[in-house]
Amino acid sequence: MRKLIEQGEKGKPFLLKDNRDKDINYGFTKELDIPFETLTGQVREALKKEGFGILTEIDVREKMKEKLGIDMNKYIILGACNPPNAYKAILAEENIGLMLPCNVIVYEKGSKTVLSVIRPTIAMQMIDNMELQKAAEAVEGQLKKSFDAIK
Repeated sequence: MRKLIEQGEKGKPFLLKDNRDKDINYGFTKELDIPFETLTGQVREALKKEGFGILTEIDVREKMKEKLGIDMNKYIILGACNPPNAYKAILAEENIGLMLPCNVIVYEKGSKTVLSVIRPTIAMQMIDNMELQKAAEAVEGQLKKSFDAIK
């Protein structure tokens, strides 16, 4: 099923896929009955408990409004970083900065709020480096703990 948004650059519509029933293999994801702001706060705290800091925060809703004049549901991308593991990853693969930080997203979907977290082991499969894979496994374990702490 596809949804059409009538607002677009120079009157061109945007096509968005509706992935409501699709599982993803590149991240952990779940829908929750928690308000957006509450969930975002819980995510920050859960990440902090596992040693992550938030390096970047992108308010996608705000940017779409500013750049395209489109109204959309609340949607943020948090760039999470665990400094000791980021350092190990950089030592193992200098150009790994192209893949950092680990993205965590929170967005509204109907009456629910969705939390999704990247799976670093999947993202790093394209790089043939065993040391990097070990670091990715450690980071994924910590991200999964943060994800599982939120119910």
